[in-house]
Amino acid sequence: MNDEQTQLACAGVLFDSDGVLVDSDASVVSAWTRWACESGLHPGPVLASVHGRPAADSVAAFLSPEAVAEGVARIGRYEVEEAAQVRALPGAGDLLASMPLGSWAVVTSATHELARARLRAARLPIPDVLVTADDVARGKPDPEGYATAARRLGLPPAQTVVVEDAANGIQAARAAGVRYAIGVGERGRAGNPDVLIADLRALRWTGEGLAVERTARRV
Repeated sequence: MNDEQTQLACAGVLFDSDGVLVDSDASVVSAWTRWACESGLHPGPVLASVHGRPAADSVAAFLSPEAVAEGVARIGRYEVEEAAQVRALPGAGDLLASMPLGSWAVVTSATHELARARLRAARLPIPDVLVTADDVARGKPDPEGYATAARRLGLPPAQTVVVEDAANGIQAARAAGVRYAIGVGERGRAGNPDVLIADLRALRWTGEGLAVERTARRV
């Protein structure tokens, strides 16, 4: 390891998807703005509540209990329709291509259908271990998702690193007992991560963990 890199030793990496692997912001804004307007809501507060959170939780925060099921189904349709505009974030394709199968997983608050649609639109591989809102009883910041992904990889959480862009995701990672939490972008800063990077171009898989470029790293 040269002086320009820091090594984060691990046996596996658990990635959030939106804001880490894929840029879905525009599709989220479009789908949820449509949903809010049709629901008689102002889009601003709705959009402020949805990032890194299962859609069902956001819907339940704005609609009466009897309207939640229809509201969840409706936003699910809209988000899948908007998934075509999703693109890979810088560095995501190269990093995933360098990692062997079984060394990484994706943990996302999206549904299984939506997560796969966004990864396909971004031309990124679908991992063997994909943990979505459909697989857990409690979404982030609960640790269930990350604990489940580590278990499906056959690893204790302490041998994994999480890469996240949301404070509640970093909170979930710490509660699951992962070794390191890497924050991505300005949203990641709010979670007080161990390492903060601009995007995945700052990371390289070494076979023994992740190398972090010091020049792209902020702690």
